[in-house]
Amino acid sequence: MNEQHHLSLSRREFLRSSIGATTLFCARPHRAFAAARGPQQKVVVITFGGGARDEETFSIDGQQYIPNLLNTLAPQSCFFTQVINRGILGHYVATASIATGAYETFDNFVAQPPAHPTIFEYFRKDLGRPREDAFVIAPGNLFAQIGASHNRRYGPDSGAEVILPKQLLSAALGSANTPQLDDYPNLLRDNYERPDSTSTVTQETDREEFERMIDRLKIDPADLRDHAALLRSPDELSVYMAKHVMRNFAPSLLFLTLHDIDIAHSGAYSLYLDGIRSTDRLSAEIWTEIQSNPEYKDKTSLFIMPDFGRDGDNDAGGNGFQHHRTGSPSARTTWMMALGPTARQKTIVERPIESIDLAAAVSGLLGFDARLVQGQRIPELI
Repeated sequence: MNEQHHLSLSRREFLRSSIGATTLFCARPHRAFAAARGPQQKVVVITFGGGARDEETFSIDGQQYIPNLLNTLAPQSCFFTQVINRGILGHYVATASIATGAYETFDNFVAQPPAHPTIFEYFRKDLGRPREDAFVIAPGNLFAQIGASHNRRYGPDSGAEVILPKQLLSAALGSANTPQLDDYPNLLRDNYERPDSTSTVTQETDREEFERMIDRLKIDPADLRDHAALLRSPDELSVYMAKHVMRNFAPSLLFLTLHDIDIAHSGAYSLYLDGIRSTDRLSAEIWTEIQSNPEYKDKTSLFIMPDFGRDGDNDAGGNGFQHHRTGSPSARTTWMMALGPTARQKTIVERPIESIDLAAAVSGLLGFDARLVQGQRIPELI
C-alpha cells in the first residue's frame, strides 16, 4: 500500500468513527445537483497555505485542534480524503494552480500573473459578469496578480477584484496621525518564509491606489483601523474583509486564501498548532456567514482545501512540520470538503483527485466553460 493511499484510508476511518460518514467508493453523481444548481448559485473557496498534517488534524491525537472542521463542517460535507498536488509546492504558485486548474510553473517568490486563465476570467467573460461579482482575498504581496492571467484571450479586463487586506490596512494607517504601524506588527507580516518582509505601502502611487480601493469597497478607514486593533492574526483580518465583501457586494465567486498555518516556517510547533486552531475557527465563521446571509443561504457551495501538505517527521531532507520541501506523499497529499446544496452530506470519497480538479468543479457549478483547464471534472459533484 503506497503512502498516499494510507493517508486516504486513515482519514476515511477517522471520519467514519467520528461522524458516522459513509464511503462512496466509486464515482457516482449526486442526483440532487441538477435541481439545486441554477442562475443564483454561488461558490466560495477557502484555501489555506501551509497545509496541516494528519498528525495535527485527522489523527486521533490531532482532532483536538480542529473541533469546527470535525464536528460542524465534516458532518455536512462530501469529504475527499485524497487530494494530490503534483505541482510546485510553493504557496502562491500552488494557489494559482488551484485557481487556473492547471499546474503553474513560475517562480513562487515573484509576483506575476498566472500563465493559464483563471476561473474568475472564465466566469466573468463567458457569463458577462461585472467585476464586483468575483473577488479574491489574498494574504500578501505575492498574490497581487492572481486575479487574472496574461493569456491574451482573457487578462485583467475579465479578472477578479483582488483584495490584499494587509496593504489596505497599511494604507488606512498611513492616512491617520495615530496609531502607528508598529501597533499592528502581526497583521502586517507579509510572508512567513521571509520574516522581515512586511506589507507596508511605501510608494505614493501604490498608496493612492489602495486608498481608491478602500473607497471603492465602501470601507471606512477609521473603522478598519479600529477593528484591526482587536484582531490577533492576519487571517482574522482576511475573514473580516471577506464578510464585508459578502455583505456589501454578495459576489457569486469568492476565493479566500488563509495563511496563519504557514507560521510553521518559524520552527515553533506551538505557533503551528495555533495556526491550525485559527484556520479551523475561521473556516467555520465563513460557513456561518453563508448560512446567515440571505444572499448566500441555501444556494452556495463552499469548498475548503489546503494548497498542499507539510513534510513528515521521517522524510529525508525535510524538517517535519516546519517545511514542505521534500515532495513526499505527506507534503503532496491533502483533502477537500465540499458543503452546500449540491454536496452529499456525511459522505467520504476516497478515490484520488488532484488539486487542479477544483476549477472544473466550479465551472460546472456556475455554468461557464473552463476550456483550458488541465484538471478533470469531479463526478461526485455533477
